[in-house]
Amino acid sequence: MPIILRCHPGVGPAVEGVALVARDNFSARYDLDRKKGVFSRPSHILAGQSYNNRILVLDTAKGGVATAWMLHEMKARGIVPLAFVFNRVNPILAQGAAFGAVTLVDRFDGDVTEMIRTGDRLRIDPAVGVVAIVDRDR
Repeated sequence: MPIILRCHPGVGPAVEGVALVARDNFSARYDLDRKKGVFSRPSHILAGQSYNNRILVLDTAKGGVATAWMLHEMKARGIVPLAFVFNRVNPILAQGAAFGAVTLVDRFDGDVTEMIRTGDRLRIDPAVGVVAIVDRDR
């Protein structure tokens, strides 16, 4: 039986994939090697790990207007997260996700970085604000 987490309605298509979780912030500009598809900031908890086709579950977003075109470029290259799940997201990243056609949701009842674990298989329906943990990596 899936574990259902409710959130604010988000953007992007419904998706299903594997979670990569960290209690850390996110910046498309400063945290990622957008050509290799890995976290590149040495002090980031996920440094060296691939984000490509993973559902990133993080605390919050940081960064400015460059995020929108960066997500769009990443999507065009095919090296992009499948989705973003945040505790809180800023309007810039929400706009970037919409522009880049990347699924994004936020605002849960509780800390999403504690409710979801790396390896969990998630199904996200941003239109209705639901994240389902359909398979828990034990």
